[in-house]
Amino acid sequence: MTDRSYTRRGFLALSSVAATGLAVTACTGASVGGDATTAAASNKLRLFTYEDDVTIGSLKAQVQKFDQQNGTTTTVDSLPGSGAAQYPDKLRTELLGGSGPDIWRIWGGQLGAPFAKAKQAADLAPYYQKYGWDSTISTAAIAGMTFDGVKAGVPFTARGIGAWYNKELLAKAGIDAPPTTYAELEKMNERLVAAGITPVGLGGKYGWHIMRLFEYLLEHTAGPQLHDKLLLGQESWDRPEVVEAFTLFKKWQDNKWLPEGALGLDPADVGNWYVQGKVAYDLEGQWSETNAILAAKKDPKDFGVFQLPTDHSPARHSGFVEGYMVNARSGNKDKAAALLDFLLKPDSQKAMQITSSTVKGAESDPGKMPLSAGWDEKYGTSPFYTIQDQAFPKQQSDQYFSVQSDLLQGKVTPAAAAKKMQEIISAWARN
Repeated sequence: MTDRSYTRRGFLALSSVAATGLAVTACTGASVGGDATTAAASNKLRLFTYEDDVTIGSLKAQVQKFDQQNGTTTTVDSLPGSGAAQYPDKLRTELLGGSGPDIWRIWGGQLGAPFAKAKQAADLAPYYQKYGWDSTISTAAIAGMTFDGVKAGVPFTARGIGAWYNKELLAKAGIDAPPTTYAELEKMNERLVAAGITPVGLGGKYGWHIMRLFEYLLEHTAGPQLHDKLLLGQESWDRPEVVEAFTLFKKWQDNKWLPEGALGLDPADVGNWYVQGKVAYDLEGQWSETNAILAAKKDPKDFGVFQLPTDHSPARHSGFVEGYMVNARSGNKDKAAALLDFLLKPDSQKAMQITSSTVKGAESDPGKMPLSAGWDEKYGTSPFYTIQDQAFPKQQSDQYFSVQSDLLQGKVTPAAAAKKMQEIISAWARN
């Protein structure tokens, strides 16, 4: 397979695998194109990530521990909040400008693929062998960071998106159990609004947060098989199932099931509103227990999480893999790999409170993170569909986010949105 065929089809195949078991200091100084030479080795490393203010401290603490043991000095830089909207572009600009980091955090699928295809990311196969990562890390997760057969990244987490909710607010609206069908979910939303409670907290700034609602609605209207074919460009988006999903998407806004002015809200602000009692629930992954609930010093017993009902079998949720890549032009690849191995140790993963870790022995502690552990136990081996900002390349994701925004602003109809999406995806499929 070509690199492109793998990343469009192979990463989606991770869903089936899961069904069965599953700011520029201390830089390398290397340029990244053509015949660029490898930078000189040194004891200075730079790690670029998108950790937020809640989690960056624990990462830095583990990196400092590594530095003390190995005589290195590692600078950790972060660009939090923007997600796939800005981070990959910032990283790409640095790499092309010759000042890229030695290590960077990245998502799998179409977000990580370009760095592998451009050979900006090193082939980590020798380090997989040296450190035994093949036997200590989930095979399914490794597949999500492998491109055209090249292990260009090492995964440390495999995430699943669910509905994280505030038990007190659901009880206030007379709701005693999470919904098990889509109709029940809509009914729950109606009861919450009637009780003066905004149902779901999603922010439209950058596009990726509110996208989680549309991709779920598409799974509901299209079903698993068609949904996957749409993501692969194998079926037309200009069809009734997509129109229906866009129609429901608009309905959620018009019925006030989303916060007022949702399109302008920053996900970094909205993502913990269910913990603050401003909304009833949010669409988040296992990190929410650490970043939102525990960070606010709240008791996880006051919250819950459920898989959004799709009315289809198998019941799937949105999922994705995250990991690290090493700069192919870094003169410090051995030290960078050693740092990654340190961060991938079970003790380091636990110290950083990594939920849904891909590392064996670093599973969530039910005593400390009962919600994450419960999700992993109940849905950890469930099939998932590829989260849509990983299913598409950056250019198509940005165009897709514009379609979402135009629809919610009333600039286009659901039918026009479906037609526009087909234009976007068909142009990609022809490349």
